[in-house]
Amino acid sequence: MPSPPPSRGLRHVALKCRDIAVMERFYVGDLGYRVEWRPDPDNVYLTNGEDSLALHRDTGAAETDSRLDHIGLLLAAADDVDAWAAHLQTRSVQIAAMPRTHRDGCRSCYALDPEGNRIQFLWHPVLSNR
Repeated sequence: MPSPPPSRGLRHVALKCRDIAVMERFYVGDLGYRVEWRPDPDNVYLTNGEDSLALHRDTGAAETDSRLDHIGLLLAAADDVDAWAAHLQTRSVQIAAMPRTHRDGCRSCYALDPEGNRIQFLWHPVLSNR
């Protein structure tokens, strides 16, 4: 049986949000996304030109236990991790883990969005150089 074609990576994440306006201000104002499409007051789609982030109002209608640990933003250089951490700190964004280099050579830090979702800012020595 033939193998499926390779993936181009995770390019879309959808988050359930208690307060879409606060989440939109964070992702647009602090992380540099822009609104791509707003079909109605309960949904907004953002992009940074590389990927897509959907924010959907959490109505609580379907109580599910999200298994999301974090979402990751791939960076072009190891020093970019430190630059992002400094930028986020100047904007009073909570840093969950300061920049560090991991055993595998990756460098990352973690921040929290207004609803507590962890965002990893990651430089990966192989993936970031593609």
